[in-house]
Amino acid sequence: MLAVLLPLVGYLIVDHYGRNVVPVPRFYIPERVDTVVKDGKTSYDTVFHTIRNFTLTNQLGQQVGLKNLPGKVVLVDFFFTSCTSICPTLTKNLKKIQDAYVKNDTLLQLLSFSVDPERDSSERLRWYANKNGINPDNWWLLTGPKKEIYDLARHDFFVSVTEGSGGPDDFIHTEKLVLIDKNGHIRGYYNGLDSNAIRQCANDIAVLHLEKDRNRPPFWKRLFAGTESVK
Repeated sequence: MLAVLLPLVGYLIVDHYGRNVVPVPRFYIPERVDTVVKDGKTSYDTVFHTIRNFTLTNQLGQQVGLKNLPGKVVLVDFFFTSCTSICPTLTKNLKKIQDAYVKNDTLLQLLSFSVDPERDSSERLRWYANKNGINPDNWWLLTGPKKEIYDLARHDFFVSVTEGSGGPDDFIHTEKLVLIDKNGHIRGYYNGLDSNAIRQCANDIAVLHLEKDRNRPPFWKRLFAGTESVK
């Protein structure tokens, strides 16, 4: 009896109190506050920005988007293949993160958006991926219409404070990495050139995989709900 009860009690304690034990990455970009009335009590719930879906072309020539990544944590950067300044270091550091998840490639997806898509064709991206040992199973290099990529950078990932039209003279170049949780919310910005920030990012990815659903009821309620449904 004890052999059954002790693990169950331990799980109940962790499930109930574990929400506040491990610090989780914060939510970014609040969009509005909703009023919630339940059982005669009023509360307020902040609604955070959600990354919209998109369709772009990866290094394998496939049309892909966020809809292809259900249940995955996503890490994003912006680069271009002919860059000789910050991009090689960004790619090197992202490769370290990919290698850390080589046996769990269903948990994490890396997305590198080219900010020079006119020259970075899918063939060029495939060459760059092969040169840097990038595994396409969980790292896509993306190209497509420049305006679409720049709109995503500015208005979905918020990595640029400048406005532009996505025209020939428009250019975004940033060292920022953006961490997206399984629900499409921004949960972290990191300096992709800083080794300490890379370690923090890797840690936050692991935490997001363990993060509980904020709306999920406690285990004991789920347990008894299941019992009632059986009856």
